[in-house]
Amino acid sequence: MIAAPSVGVVVPTRDRPQLLRAAVRAILDQEHPGAIEVVVVHDRSEPDPSLAELSRPGRRVRVVRNDRTPGLAGARNTGALAVDGELVAFCDDDDEWLPGKLAAQVAALAAAPHAHFVSCGIRVNYDGRHVDRVLDLDRVTLADLLRDRLTELHPSTFLMRAAALRDGFGLVDEDIPGSYAEDYEFLLRAARDAPLVNLPIPYVLVRWHPRSYFAQRWDTIAAALQWLLDRYPEFAAQPAGRARVTGQIAFARAAAGQRRDAVRWARQTLRRNPREPRAYLALAVAGRMVRPDAVLRALHRRGRGV
Repeated sequence: MIAAPSVGVVVPTRDRPQLLRAAVRAILDQEHPGAIEVVVVHDRSEPDPSLAELSRPGRRVRVVRNDRTPGLAGARNTGALAVDGELVAFCDDDDEWLPGKLAAQVAALAAAPHAHFVSCGIRVNYDGRHVDRVLDLDRVTLADLLRDRLTELHPSTFLMRAAALRDGFGLVDEDIPGSYAEDYEFLLRAARDAPLVNLPIPYVLVRWHPRSYFAQRWDTIAAALQWLLDRYPEFAAQPAGRARVTGQIAFARAAAGQRRDAVRWARQTLRRNPREPRAYLALAVAGRMVRPDAVLRALHRRGRGV
C-alpha cells in the first residue's frame, strides 16, 4: 500500500488572532491519513507561540516569523521553505478549509501524475451573505488565465507538489509591488509549467471584509498591475485579457483621485475592448458619479471584485 503524502500548509498572518485560530483548526480537522504540518508565518506582527498547543498526533503546528520580504509573498515563501511535506498548500489567516477539501485535492493530484498544482471553488462570505464561486473547468491553461483572472482560483485553495514549487515553477515572486496580485502572477507561472487541475466544488470559505490586506491601497494596486503587464508580454496576444488588467488600473487610479491617469488608462482599455466594464466604472468614479467604495460593496455582495 502506498503511504499517504505528507502535507505542509503555510498560513501567513498579521494581527488576526481569532480568525487565524479558526483557520488552523479547520486545517487540522481535515480527513487525511497522512501527516499534516501547519506553519503559521507572522508577518510584521509578534509571533504567538501558544498556537503550537493546537498540535495533536499526526497534526503539527509551528510558529515562525517572516524572515524574507515583508508582505504576503515573503511570508508565503518563508513558510514554503520551512514545511517538510511532499505537498504544500496555502491558506490565508481569514479563510477556512471546508470538510473534504484536502482529501479531494490529494486524490485529484494522485490521478494526474503529470500535474503539479490543484485548486477548487470557493464560498465567499461578505456582509453576512454567502456566494459560491465555482469554475466550470477541470483543467486551467495559461491562455485561460491571461484571458481572465479566474478569481475562483484563490490562494487558500492552492495545493502543490513541493518539488515543483521549490525547483520547478518556483516560489512566489517577492518583487511585485506590495505583494499585490502575487497569487495571480504565481498562477500564471505555474500554468506555464503545466495545466492546473481544478475541482468545481466550493471547498474553501473565503471572507471578504474591510481588513483585507489590500483594501483601498489603490497606488499599490495600480503599480503591481503595471508590473504584471510588463512581466508577461503574453498579454499582447489576449487583447480582452490585457484590457481587463488596464481597466483595473484605471479604476485604481480613479479611486486614488488621479483623474487624468484614470481617464488615460480607461481610454487605453476601451481601444482594446470597448465592452470592458471596468473602464466605464473607472470613468464613473473619476467623474465623481459614484464612489469607489460603493462600487466595491455592490460587487462584493455578489461575490465579485473589480
